[in-house]
Parts: sequence; structure tokens; C-alpha cells
Amino acid sequence: MKIFVVIISMLFVGVNSSFSQSNLKSVKATYSPIEALGPEEGIKRGDPSDIIKVGSLYYVWYWKVGENVRWATWYATSPDGFTWTEKGEALPPGKEGSWDDEGCFTPGILIANDKYYLFYSGVNNPYKTKDLEKSKTRIGIAFSNSPDGPWVKLSTNPILIPSTDKTKFDSHRIDDASIIVRDGKYWLYYKGRQWGKSPRETKMGVAIANRPEGPYIKYKNNPVVKGGHEVLVWPQGKGVATMIGKEGTEDVRKSIMYAKDGLNFKKTHNFTNKNVPWAPGAFRPEAFTNSKKGKLIEWGIQRVKKDGIEYLERFDLKEVNKTKQ
Repeated sequence: MKIFVVIISMLFVGVNSSFSQSNLKSVKATYSPIEALGPEEGIKRGDPSDIIKVGSLYYVWYWKVGENVRWATWYATSPDGFTWTEKGEALPPGKEGSWDDEGCFTPGILIANDKYYLFYSGVNNPYKTKDLEKSKTRIGIAFSNSPDGPWVKLSTNPILIPSTDKTKFDSHRIDDASIIVRDGKYWLYYKGRQWGKSPRETKMGVAIANRPEGPYIKYKNNPVVKGGHEVLVWPQGKGVATMIGKEGTEDVRKSIMYAKDGLNFKKTHNFTNKNVPWAPGAFRPEAFTNSKKGKLIEWGIQRVKKDGIEYLERFDLKEVNKTKQ
């Protein structure tokens, strides 16, 4: 099995700790193949959701597209996070003429009130066009009593849309939801792209709701991170941590950041080489508990693009030279 190694420099995040060079630590990430979701000729899979565990099984959602396969959200289950079974399509595109009739992708998952909420990005036909108005992305929600579905899309969809002010960071595209429960509220972190800007200028914002279904109100001082083409957040201690990929300003990209208040993020980890997890989703056991006991994520799934094929693989994080805290 081919394993790639990434070394990440990290800071311990504590209530009274400062973000100083003296607190730097390292964590090693290894990448490994997973069964059933790997390379497949003529098929593309990408942008996995965060991972949940229900009973003895892990669940992950992702988009899949290919010959005779529409661009939709699919899902898979696993007993150990390595051996997966693809279960089928979970969320299809909407009816012709709807805001999500071309595709449903970049899913995010929430468990609340004994229900499962599947957040997704939707686009209308034609999505691949130079017309910015027609290529907007929006976020919708579907719910179910079971992680296996069936899923019902909310009649209030889309629940989060691009800003009408073209100077705002999210005036063109808004998608890639990652959700946590914090202080009894639902925090939806998302990526936004400003009108006329490139994907490399994507930034991260947050919207907060009192109910899983919304309404979600955007934070007035968005964006909270000047980077983050893919969104992955998790509760860490009393705050929130996020992994930032290759996009963003020099001071934030290829890093892990932390905000005690969930809003004012500061860098706490630096990736020391170019192999940053791409479009990752992670197993976040404290994501919906509001326990204030969350820790650095240990493993997840990322998107890979190689030789024209797009597929999923696993990443594992492990601290090295860990000192007593």
C-alpha cells in the first residue's frame, strides 16, 4: 500500500496559551487507499462530507458523476473507515427548471432532534458557463429519519444564497457546508466566492441558526478566514478549529486555524510540505454534542485527482513528539 506522509507544524490550543513559536508541535498525516471508493475508469467521486458513526457503521456522503451517472450525492458505509460499501444515490438533482436541476454536490451532515440533515450545494443548468449569473451556487437541506434515507428536500430551499451586493465575498458562489452545534445553535461554515473573482480567492464565512432547518443568518463580519476553498471545521476544546488548504492568503493557506469564539481565527498549525488534504471530510465525534471536549481530528477522507481520474482516499493524523499538556 502506497503511503504518503505530510508533516504539519502545530500549536497547542489552550485557554491561556498564546500562539507563539515556542508552542509549535508536529503531526504526521498518512494517506492510504480505501475499498470501493478508489480509482474507477469513467467515474469521478469527490468532496466527501464529514463522517458520522451510527451504531457499528461509519457513513460518508460525496458527489459522484460519470457515464450514465448523473451529478448527484451518493453515500457509503464502513465498519472500520477503510473497507467501504457504496450504497447508492442519496440525493438526486432537482426537477428540470429548478435551482438544483444540474447537480447536487459538496454534502455536509448534521444530526439533530433525532433526525439527519444533509446539506448540499446545488446548481442549475447550464452550470459551466461564462455567465456568472447562471453559474451561481446555493445551499439546500434534505432531512431523513435514517442515515440511509429516504431524503426529503426542504420546501424552503435554498436556505443560503449568494449576496446581492457584488462587493461581498460570497456574491457569486456559496457552498461546501460544514456544520457543528455550538451553544445550542447551529453553526454552518461555508465557502464564498466574490463576483468575478477566481477560485483561488475563495474565503470562508459562517451563518448561524436556532433550528437545523434555519433560517441561517450570515455573520455580519464575514469572512472569518481569508482562504479555504474546501471547508472542514470541528469543535476543539471550547472553540472551533478549521483546516485550510492551498487557497488563501499566504498567512492562512496550508494551515490549521483556531477560534475560541468560533469567529476570530488564528493560525495554530502549518503544513510543512505541499501535500495538504484536498476537499477533506473528517470523523468529528464531538461535532453535535456541544461538549466543549473536542480534540484535533484523527482521520478522514479526501479527494484525489490523478491521471484524469478523481476518487477518494483516507488520511490519518497523528501527533509526534507529543509533550504533556
